[in-house]
Amino acid sequence: MKRKFLSVLMTAIMVTSMLSLVACRREGGSNLTGDTILIGGAMSVTNIQAPLDAPGIEGIQIAVDEINRTGGINGRPLEFRNIDSKSDPATASEAAKQLINQGAVAIITSSDYDFGGPAARAAQEAGIVGISPSASSPLFGSVYLGDKQFTLSMWNTTMGAVIAEKAYNEDGLRSCYVITDDFIDYTKSLSYYFIDSFKHLGGKVVMQDIFSQGRVDTAALVLHYKNLPSEVDFIYISSYMPDLGTIIKEFRTAGINLPIYGGDAYDDPAMFELLGPTMGNKVIWSTHSFASEQAVPGFTAYNNAYKAKYGHDVDAPWSMAGYDVVMVLAEAMRNTNSTDGDLMARYMETHTFKCFTGTLNWSDAATGHEPSKAAAIVELDKGQPVFIRWATPDWLPTPDYMK
Repeated sequence: MKRKFLSVLMTAIMVTSMLSLVACRREGGSNLTGDTILIGGAMSVTNIQAPLDAPGIEGIQIAVDEINRTGGINGRPLEFRNIDSKSDPATASEAAKQLINQGAVAIITSSDYDFGGPAARAAQEAGIVGISPSASSPLFGSVYLGDKQFTLSMWNTTMGAVIAEKAYNEDGLRSCYVITDDFIDYTKSLSYYFIDSFKHLGGKVVMQDIFSQGRVDTAALVLHYKNLPSEVDFIYISSYMPDLGTIIKEFRTAGINLPIYGGDAYDDPAMFELLGPTMGNKVIWSTHSFASEQAVPGFTAYNNAYKAKYGHDVDAPWSMAGYDVVMVLAEAMRNTNSTDGDLMARYMETHTFKCFTGTLNWSDAATGHEPSKAAAIVELDKGQPVFIRWATPDWLPTPDYMK
């Protein structure tokens, strides 16, 4: 796939390869000798971001436990310490700064640009790597956040394009009604890149509605659908829970049974429960991974460790992304024998990492630390998520700021 990029920051070099993902450092970082290595978390365990971040923290702790059982990082144990960012950007920044002052050598941020970006900027200012487990906005990268900042997630360019190609090429659908939540950049840019990809294929967006999280008028949306100037083949909704589940439920209650497509925010057990076996059908989305051995070799062992620690099975991909972040940080530290941010970032830019959330390559800082990564396609059938396949798009839209 040929892409056109804007050159912004710096180029990177280094050698070797491994099998996980990401990095960490601090200005004047040291070799790995001494006491516990602290990884900080500025992640949300309360408010709207918690359904994504809280499971991520669970996966992070499983990885830390596993690493410490096998000797830590070159003999040094890992510690993860989270300060609740409360789904608030200002609080996220302060949480990251506190953790850096406590000696954190890397910051794991919230799984979103708006909520996690401020923590990443604090990490960049301190000269250490910041990484988000699942932030998918193209703004979450080196162009806007700095040359030591990464996301483990595919960008919305991939997430939107994959599901557009699923609808158009595989399912034979040619027209859609798009509903976009203007809550954060994630929800806005996901619709934007889905539409860009669907139109590129030849699809038609008959109408787009926009609403704000917490103020959705589902009756108006249903009425708009019924008054569309022409019939559509499916509905695309970019939103978050709880409004996302409410909209789908109200459309189904109104007898609108068209397929509904979307992105990774659909991967919420609360939505599966809300829709149940009656309304939870023909709902299809692209996401980070899937909780099964079929989709993820090695998942069974991970699930056993997760269940032993938390008392239930893995029910969404968010914890696996948290696990992946730590395992990558650990491998990078082992192979550079350092917590230096520059060394770690360069290592990350030049290696391929194999994770529970898919095989990942990052571009260099000059091209945004763009993730090259497949998406998992999932469908809700009788209220239960079913893995369809891993997919990469044949055509990938270019982020606006790189055109």
